[in-house]
Amino acid sequence: MTTTPNRKVLLGLIGAGIQRSLTPAMQEQEAAHHGLRLHYQLIDLDLSGGSAEDLPLLLRAARMMGYAGLNITYPCKQAVIAHLDELSDEARAMGAVNTVVIRDGRLIGHNTDGSGWARGFTRALPDADLRCAVLLGAGGAGAAIAHAALRLGVQTLRILDVDPARAQALAAELNQIHDGERASVWTDVAAALDGATGLIHATPTGMDKLPGLPLPAELVRPDLWVSEVVYFPLETALLKLARERGCRISDGGGMAVGQAVGAFELFTGVTPDAGRIEQHFRTLVSQRQN
Repeated sequence: MTTTPNRKVLLGLIGAGIQRSLTPAMQEQEAAHHGLRLHYQLIDLDLSGGSAEDLPLLLRAARMMGYAGLNITYPCKQAVIAHLDELSDEARAMGAVNTVVIRDGRLIGHNTDGSGWARGFTRALPDADLRCAVLLGAGGAGAAIAHAALRLGVQTLRILDVDPARAQALAAELNQIHDGERASVWTDVAAALDGATGLIHATPTGMDKLPGLPLPAELVRPDLWVSEVVYFPLETALLKLARERGCRISDGGGMAVGQAVGAFELFTGVTPDAGRIEQHFRTLVSQRQN
């Protein structure tokens, strides 16, 4: 797509506890390289005292103000679906939306979580043993990653969630869409990890606002690879422990960059430079840590 010089693009992120998000900086800098005047606004439900119930009002306001689109994060990825006009095949299959494109007044939901995770995972762990992976979290991010993991070749996926019914629904959906009965629901994390080759963490635990480990420390074994979705902090308690135990890891930064690459193209119609976005992301993280 040919870029119109000085074209204005308004974007936003709806979520809770998002003040330290690096998405605005990534999107705005990449846009500048393409001659776009892009402004990215954080719409933090924690600061406003709002909740997912405010989505209709926020979406209507974005449409009226001429936004090109919105990113959606915790806790709104699934709740937003009821308020959209259309879903991409990917978003429909995953039952979650992290990117809403606004075109001609219509709200179109997409999901770049799965592709974003897969990009980061394969770059960090190109030869990972995919025989059996344990997935902690069957929410919006977890559902997207589950589909991506099976597409990557994970042979057996063991799913755990605080809501067993949600885990069961995801497993049923995966087994219907993908070949073979490869997904199953577990309620005991120790039992699930017995014989597993990898661990995928897809819950909010470990974020700045929800610090801690998502499982007992003694269950993290050196022979496991560990994939994290939380990217701020980049070194979560889980990743710190995994490094100490000698595990091979994939941090949440790879997924964050992959999500940004996919969303940028959906919002602007312009193909971004993925390598440049990743370099910028890592620089931003380093600056914050220092």
